[in-house]
Amino acid sequence: MEEKQFALHDVVEMKKAHPCGTNRWKIIRLGMDIRIKCEGCGHSVMLPRREFTKKMKRVVTESGD
Repeated sequence: MEEKQFALHDVVEMKKAHPCGTNRWKIIRLGMDIRIKCEGCGHSVMLPRREFTKKMKRVVTESGD
């Protein structure tokens, strides 16, 4: 299985929706843990990289960097 590619400031779609109703998140920190921010309500969550890659569906928009 190919490894998912993502970068800082990418907007990603998660498999499950956030309680606010959207499933689009912006990556705001990369490392061993990944912090993502909800595009709907602004709530941020930190996930271990392994858990994030399991829960991520696809990259919606890539950063311009």
